Amino acid sequence: MTPREVLAFLRERDVKAVDLRFMDFPGLWKHFTIPAEQLDEKSFEDGIGFDGASIRGWQAINESDMIVVPQPDTKFIDPFRQDTTLVMICNIQDPLTKEDYSRDPRNVARKAVNYMKQTGIADTAHFGPSLDFFIFDDVKFDQNSHSAFYFVDSVEGAWNSGRDEKPNLGSKIPYRQGYFPCPPGDQTHDLRSEMMRVMMDSGLTVESHHHEKASGGQCAIDVRYGELVQTADNVLKHKYIVRNVARRHGKTATFMPKPLFDEFGCGMHVHLSLAKGGKNLFAGSSYSGLSDTAMFAIGGLLKHAAALAAFTNPTTNSYKRLVPGFEAPSALAYSQRNRSAAIRIPVYSSRPDSKRIEYRMPDGAANPYLAFSAILMAMLDGVRNKTNPGQPLDKDIYDLAPEQLRDVPKPPGSLAEALRALEKDHEFLMHSDVFTEDVIDTWIAFKRREEVDAIRLRPHPYEFALYFDS
Repeated sequence: MTPREVLAFLRERDVKAVDLRFMDFPGLWKHFTIPAEQLDEKSFEDGIGFDGASIRGWQAINESDMIVVPQPDTKFIDPFRQDTTLVMICNIQDPLTKEDYSRDPRNVARKAVNYMKQTGIADTAHFGPSLDFFIFDDVKFDQNSHSAFYFVDSVEGAWNSGRDEKPNLGSKIPYRQGYFPCPPGDQTHDLRSEMMRVMMDSGLTVESHHHEKASGGQCAIDVRYGELVQTADNVLKHKYIVRNVARRHGKTATFMPKPLFDEFGCGMHVHLSLAKGGKNLFAGSSYSGLSDTAMFAIGGLLKHAAALAAFTNPTTNSYKRLVPGFEAPSALAYSQRNRSAAIRIPVYSSRPDSKRIEYRMPDGAANPYLAFSAILMAMLDGVRNKTNPGQPLDKDIYDLAPEQLRDVPKPPGSLAEALRALEKDHEFLMHSDVFTEDVIDTWIAFKRREEVDAIRLRPHPYEFALYFDS
């Protein structure tokens, strides 16, 4: 798709507005909109200016001017706007030097792909994320100096089995039994089908949708894998569509990793493989039909998993998911079928071209550009250094005796711990300036100041139950 073809598309579809989107440093999609008449071929070369100082983690006030450069191949019609609106995802540049901005997450992802090609190891990295989310009917929360609370509700939640709904028709989903129920228990089916169709109309290839394991509206919609940057773009489109279809029906959706206590959390399991010249490099004759390249990639992921968590599990809430008993990773190990291991080797198909690994650590709160880039850099580091992943852990982790678990590494227990790991272990990210020292330092400082310390300094509501009468 060329700029000229985009302009022709605007005329053909009678587009009224052009929405320019990019991702801020922590991981939220941002946008501003221009009249369709203002877009011309020069816009794709010279870019369009905006205030970068108002974007979290970006420029200082004395160097605030930045430009967005629309990428024609990312265009899609926004399915939720009243006037016909064309969306394009943008790269960020400095207006004086025209250099790509180092803290633009999409730029980091593009550099990671270029570095992979420079190594000669592979020319394509396939990423296939599976995002979980909750659909709620009501959400309230507040935080101030003298009070704090949250409240979420779902019509299908087990906690509403005794509520007076005039009438209550039952069919609530029992706790931890939400996987694949049929309607009427699955009360989000039609909503997910609408999300699926809107995704497909917007250019995504959807493979399936289903209810997930938790009570209270946990869902998943799986889209087809793709190359790194395109897949990160698609994650943002996926989340945008889920949230807006839910809002259209008076509901709300969240990708928060652990919104419900003592229930399954929401992950973003990522299926991974490397290819070169169209050949899947992960197919071979080692464990579970994997190649030596795949085993070394697993070694790299496990070696750097604690540091990776600062990007793949980037919130304080993320670590409430990574606990035993809920099929989330509780061991930094790999296994053919064990879903409590950080890396699983799917056995759905024996075809060499479909051989892949599944990294189960990430969650949907991650900035996909940074998370996917860090994952790729860890895999490449493992391949370059022929990192041995050790023996697989094919036993049920929950049935192992304490002495057997003693030597099995575990994920970080908190965001603070993950940030400390990243401080100590980030050289593998910095080859060819994919991640710069400035990006690493800014990420760590932002997360500590805005999230770790913000949570650490506040009383928790449950502390009143524990300690008020002490």
